[in-house]
Amino acid sequence: MLILQIRESADRGARFVLEEAHDADVGQNAVQQYSLERNDHFILAVDRNKIELVLDKELDREKYKEINVLLTALDGGSPQRSGTVAIHVSVLDANDNAPVFSQEVYKASLPEDSPLDTLVVTVSAADADEGLNRDVTYDFGHVSDEVRKIFSIDRKRGEIVLIGSVDYESTSSYEIRVKAKDGLGLSSYAKVIISVTDVNDNAPVINVKSLTTPIPEDTSPGTEVGIINVQDRDSEKNRQVRCSIQQNVPFKLVPSIKNYYSLVTTGQLDRELVSDYNISISATDEGSPPLSSSKTVQLSVADINDNPPVFEEQSYSAYVSENNKPGSTLCSVSARDPDWRQNGTVIYSLLPAEVNGASVSSYLSVNGDTGVIHAVRSFDYEQLRSFKVHVMARDNGSPPLSSNVTVSVFVSDVNDNSPQILYPAPEGSSFMTELVPKAAHGGSLVSKVIAVDADSGQNAWLSYQIVRSTDPGLFTIGVHSGEIRTQRDISESDSMKQNLIVAVKDNGQPSLSATCAMYLLISDNLAEVPELKDISYDDKNSKLTSYLIIALVCVSTFFLTFIIIVLGVRFCRRRKPRLLFDGAVAIPGAYLPPNYADVDGTGTLRSSYNYDAYLTTGSRTSDFKFVSSYNDNTLPADHTLKKSPSDFPWALRLMQWSDRVFISCAD
Repeated sequence: MLILQIRESADRGARFVLEEAHDADVGQNAVQQYSLERNDHFILAVDRNKIELVLDKELDREKYKEINVLLTALDGGSPQRSGTVAIHVSVLDANDNAPVFSQEVYKASLPEDSPLDTLVVTVSAADADEGLNRDVTYDFGHVSDEVRKIFSIDRKRGEIVLIGSVDYESTSSYEIRVKAKDGLGLSSYAKVIISVTDVNDNAPVINVKSLTTPIPEDTSPGTEVGIINVQDRDSEKNRQVRCSIQQNVPFKLVPSIKNYYSLVTTGQLDRELVSDYNISISATDEGSPPLSSSKTVQLSVADINDNPPVFEEQSYSAYVSENNKPGSTLCSVSARDPDWRQNGTVIYSLLPAEVNGASVSSYLSVNGDTGVIHAVRSFDYEQLRSFKVHVMARDNGSPPLSSNVTVSVFVSDVNDNSPQILYPAPEGSSFMTELVPKAAHGGSLVSKVIAVDADSGQNAWLSYQIVRSTDPGLFTIGVHSGEIRTQRDISESDSMKQNLIVAVKDNGQPSLSATCAMYLLISDNLAEVPELKDISYDDKNSKLTSYLIIALVCVSTFFLTFIIIVLGVRFCRRRKPRLLFDGAVAIPGAYLPPNYADVDGTGTLRSSYNYDAYLTTGSRTSDFKFVSSYNDNTLPADHTLKKSPSDFPWALRLMQWSDRVFISCAD
């Protein structure tokens, strides 16, 4: 058997020399021809000198690793003999086959949250060659460095594993060329497509596309103030997002076009209640598990002048002592305006009004910035005890808003008025005196000092005392009533003319006082008085008496003398009934102040008195005033002289004649 080793890479026509056959015979009986068994690859070429096996068709070891053909040698004898020999052709491998992948395209699915070293796919390639020619190694073809950082391939096993992180949102698929190469450099390629599957690994992203801030507080409900966009990089259900506002705020989200929402108001805004809103917007996808995110949107509310100033108190009271210094502070008013900046700036002013016929601005002023109220003038309690003013607080908004408050000013009394003596009349007025009966007993009321004080309260509480008298032990005065009474029975030794100096003092601090002189005549008959003119008096205010004297002088000295005598007799006779009453005083109405009232138990006078004046008919003034007092302390009737005008008929006719003379003279 002939053994040949031929590489499959041998070219067609290649010749391989065969060993010749040997025949012991010679000549014609020796080997004459050769024949080769029919086959697909070889033919026999016989030359005179050699026998060659010619390759008629290329060999393919991957199809036929060995080829056996039979070579026959024939002699020329007869009978013809032959001999055969088997030719065993071993086809030697040549690297004529590149590796072949099991698939042209490999596809794999990889979740984006896959851990490192995850096996993605295994590629496989086979090489029909043998030996070193069939040893296949794997590698990536032309791929980017990014891919090499994410994937790696095992050179021997063809396993592609994950060595980096993949992100569906960045790259949803990878297409990789994989090369398989045999030992002598033949190679082939396959395509690997790796699809990254989405997982819900991305929370929604909230974007504020437009926002109006600040917004006026008078914005009507339903006004759009912002546009919100929500994006989720995931896919399918993982990117379906629900958006909402979690807080209880006057805003809501209204869906607009895809992934867009309008932020609109749902109620009335009030900057004074809430000036800034931090709106928390939440977005949640429909993945499993769902992911969510939130974003805070800050909105400011712009102020409008919708609040008037409000005073801290419903009314104010100010107390000031009279005789205050102009410019002194009385009180302070304060108003608050919850608006902002100029809308909340408060200015104070006095509303125009009149107090006692004068403008209120002549009494008070107010600081426009602080609300402090000052006195413009000095107040007098006796003229003005209280009054009210209205203060306006106005803001600086447009249009401005305002409110008013009442301020009551109370003037408190200061002891700045001395007591005013109404009776007896002060020095310089008409001369007034009192007659005290000689039969007066101790405790009898002989006169009364009447005084008032323009102040009030304890400043007007008056007390009376005799500071000097002709006979200190004869008369006493009521401390609070001012009533002058006898302390003892009048005796013959007592002086007929009694002068009393009475002091009237109030209860203020410091105390103020006034004095008056009281003239008393102890007599039952005016004729008994020797010199009435010695009692000091001022006749300046007795005008009618002066006119009368002048008229009488003009008529004649005789008539003047006669009239004086008649007058003396008349007054003496008229004085007789005077003994029927205790001495008291008739108070002229002109002496009483308009605000003075004589009320039982209140005011200056402690008791009520009634006085009757006995005057000549038609006369308007007189040197003497005779009055009667109806009081519990009046002398009993049995202690008085019981006389009547009828006991003196001549005196009555004289008085009637004198009245006519007085009237004619006065005219």
